[in-house]
Amino acid sequence: MDDTPATAAAAPEGIVLCASTDLVEGGPAHVFDLLEHGQPVRGFVLRFEGRPRAYLNRCAHVPAELDWQPGRFMDDTGRWILCAIHGAAYDPVDGHCVAGPCRGRRLKPLHVAEQAGRVCWYPEDELQNVTPTSPP
Repeated sequence: MDDTPATAAAAPEGIVLCASTDLVEGGPAHVFDLLEHGQPVRGFVLRFEGRPRAYLNRCAHVPAELDWQPGRFMDDTGRWILCAIHGAAYDPVDGHCVAGPCRGRRLKPLHVAEQAGRVCWYPEDELQNVTPTSPP
């Protein structure tokens, strides 16, 4: 089995991001590039409560990336996703801001699932893979 991270590799079920074992509870996230309405953005997937959770890497308050170090999104307790710019705290389960200037708003979720030992992302209409997997 090839566990190569593959924003360009397709699985029939979705885009393979990483091996399931790459996401450790409380550990760093896997960050990947994608397009939103044709513009480059980043997404991230991390493991929380045993499941992969994925969002656009963009604060709901200002369009800035959240991670305080590459791939590091969680606070010291491992309970909240924090914005490195102004400390907004987000619930990893649903992306809702629970504290900070964007309270009540939420991170943009990305559809991910684990299949056959891999974490796959499912592009949507406005969110696409950076490298198309098939001709238009």
